[in-house]
Amino acid sequence: MSRRKERFFGMSKRTVAAAALAPFFMANTAANLAAQDSPAKTNKEGLSVAAQSKFYCNIKALTPAERARHKELSDKLMGARNETIETSNGYEFQFSPRNVSLAEIAEWAVAESKCCPFFDFHFDLEREGTLVCLRLTGSEGAKAFMRAEFGLR
Repeated sequence: MSRRKERFFGMSKRTVAAAALAPFFMANTAANLAAQDSPAKTNKEGLSVAAQSKFYCNIKALTPAERARHKELSDKLMGARNETIETSNGYEFQFSPRNVSLAEIAEWAVAESKCCPFFDFHFDLEREGTLVCLRLTGSEGAKAFMRAEFGLR
């Protein structure tokens, strides 16, 4: 059998197949975008609840200025980490107070809690003030989200 391409109205089978499947892919993409853009439901406390997953980042929770500051702090914290320790339900990030202040970690946590309210934040000042720790935890599934969101292994 030869390896020549069969033609259909001047197009290869691959082109015809791609054209035939395109509407299905486009419909699926449109459905996913609609689900992402659909208004969040609110619970009895008036808080937004994700329709598909309880783990999502609400980027609209921060103003553009807050988002810029949060990114600045995120970059600083990720770059200044001395160690990352995996825990049973999250991660602990350890810092030297010479590189990152407890106030900066707290500022980061306040902003992060606005866009990711499902995280629990724990702060420790240990070893006579020479170690600052941020422990980030959450319910089942939060750890996998942290791994993906923060690029952890």
